[in-house]
Amino acid sequence: MDAFLETPGLLTPALVMVCLLAGSAFFSSSETALFFLSSDEVQAFSRSKRRSEKRVAALLHDPDRLLTAVLFWNLVINLSFFTCGIVISGRLIAHRHAATAGAFSVFSVALMIICGEVMPKSGAALFRQSLARLVSVPLAVSVRGFDPLAPAFRTVTRSLRRMFWPEIQKEQYLDPEDLEQAIDNSAGHRAVIRQERIVLHNILDLSEIPIEEVMRPRGTFPALRPPIDLDRLKDSKQSTDYLVVLQPGGESIAGAIPLAQFAAFPDEQLEMAAEPVIHVPWCATAAYVLHQLEKRHCSVAAVVNEYGDTIGIASYEDIVDTILAADPSRARRVLQRDPVLNVAPETWHVDAMTSLRYLCRKLKLDYEPDEDGLITVAGIFFDELERIPEVGDECLWNGLRLRVIETRRPGHFRALVTRTEGGR
Repeated sequence: MDAFLETPGLLTPALVMVCLLAGSAFFSSSETALFFLSSDEVQAFSRSKRRSEKRVAALLHDPDRLLTAVLFWNLVINLSFFTCGIVISGRLIAHRHAATAGAFSVFSVALMIICGEVMPKSGAALFRQSLARLVSVPLAVSVRGFDPLAPAFRTVTRSLRRMFWPEIQKEQYLDPEDLEQAIDNSAGHRAVIRQERIVLHNILDLSEIPIEEVMRPRGTFPALRPPIDLDRLKDSKQSTDYLVVLQPGGESIAGAIPLAQFAAFPDEQLEMAAEPVIHVPWCATAAYVLHQLEKRHCSVAAVVNEYGDTIGIASYEDIVDTILAADPSRARRVLQRDPVLNVAPETWHVDAMTSLRYLCRKLKLDYEPDEDGLITVAGIFFDELERIPEVGDECLWNGLRLRVIETRRPGHFRALVTRTEGGR
């Protein structure tokens, strides 16, 4: 202690070190608090009316951006901390206090580890929700401050990778068909029962099923513009677990309200409870959308076509149902009944939104994805007729004869399906 008092010029760098230590503790605890939140907690924050909680959910909507910014500022602070430590040690050595300089160097490292990393992270794990609310504003400012630097860092990283590791390639993954064959070969093993095999097959199918086949088409779920109150919600004829909030003056989806998670609804400004949605192309696979929903801590994906128009939504529950159901069907979830009804021998009534995959499964036919991208029964008629189907229109597909017998509104109809002679 006497050496510090006798050596001039140590007060300023010492105070700077204290401030830098507090900054390191802030970023360490912030990182732990936010990334220790569970998916349910993040979704609850996104539906909250408190700005701090919504800000936390917005930061976690892009976790890569958040984590990169936090690690960058934490690294800058730690380097600055040890630079100040080197300055103090150098001045102590210059005044012939070498032993004190060595002890201070060890002390500064231990101080950073304990007070800058271990203690803040341990406390943040215990009080993550409260701390996440407190750090949301300064953390958001820090992330915005790093945004102008992010492109330069990405460019440097890409250049170094191309310069020193140009031949690095991703490891080959097992082909889904190989995994399905392995599952089929284990069919005789008692440890793998029938339902487990079905679930495993459905999981593998997610990498092949386009999200358009899983989504709820537009018009089958309520979509309202703010302000939204209970009276407007009661007037909606659609029945779904989610209420979609549209952009004011547009048709784009701004958010989704998980109605099934409410014990009681607010009388007005129901849109304040909306959580953000992700936007995915119609051709994305169900596996990709599921990964993005989990990564962004969202429950709903808005599906857009090649023109940027929203054509439907796919929820986390829809994809989980596709995995767990023995015969997954988008039409059955929407209609609340089986869309394929056997009305006579080799004769069925089929709703237009029924997927061809489900139809083939029910009729015990082999199914191969169509080269033209046909997914539903309605798609067969639109592709062949090039107009809106009317009662009496007929089409042939995969050994089946399809004839429109009922139309509810344009594009929504029911078809009578029979086997042709070649399809028997």
